[in-house]
Amino acid sequence: MSAAPRYEYAGDPALEASVEAALRHVADPEMGLGIVELGLVYGVEAHPGSARVRLTMTSPACPVVEVIVDDIRHELAHALGKDTRIEVEVVWDPPWSPERMSERARSTMGW
Repeated sequence: MSAAPRYEYAGDPALEASVEAALRHVADPEMGLGIVELGLVYGVEAHPGSARVRLTMTSPACPVVEVIVDDIRHELAHALGKDTRIEVEVVWDPPWSPERMSERARSTMGW
């Protein structure tokens, strides 16, 4: 199977690598894998002074949503500056599916 679809990025191209690196530091503590590898990130918009992330969880009953959202805010503030306005929106449409996972994540999960 091919690599997971990359999330959509909009905004300042100069910030894209920093945002990507920051998001790759955020892991789902239950799965033990990064949110980018799991395909949880649907979209990012970043401009100087602000960033917005759209993501989902593997299940609406996920008990660690707030932990992940807080970690995203922390990592982006570290990468973009503590005065950056950061918005994290958890969405359920489209629903997450294992097809969004990277090959590395699938391998780690034994899929």
